[in-house]
Amino acid sequence: MLLVAVLCGWAAYPTKALASTLAVISLSQQRMEVSVNGVPVYDWPVSTARRGYVTPRGSFRPIRTERMWYSRKYDMSPMPYAVFFRGGYAIHGTQYVRSLGRPASHGCVRLRTANAAAFYRLVRQHGMRNTRIVITR
Repeated sequence: MLLVAVLCGWAAYPTKALASTLAVISLSQQRMEVSVNGVPVYDWPVSTARRGYVTPRGSFRPIRTERMWYSRKYDMSPMPYAVFFRGGYAIHGTQYVRSLGRPASHGCVRLRTANAAAFYRLVRQHGMRNTRIVITR
């Protein structure tokens, strides 16, 4: 009985609805559009895989976040505000801002570091389970 009373009492408190974050990355346009609960909030240039490399297409959920990561595969290259979505593939900041808007990476999705920080904060705030990353041609 006590358990039922506790559960009923808990149910009386309003719960906060979790926000849904969607990042859509267009490989052909080299852009990333971010929306929260269906409302567009950001539209940024990106760099994805250059010739000889691949940025995977599909729909993903983040699998981990790292405030600062260094690529062991590519000479300890810095990957600030990394949001990993498939194996070693991540959305992350870059210092090579002149390359944004055209393919230039080894497969990751690169953004201006301030933009990567904003996306990282959204993912951390709303949760990886409430974030979807869609990569299209």
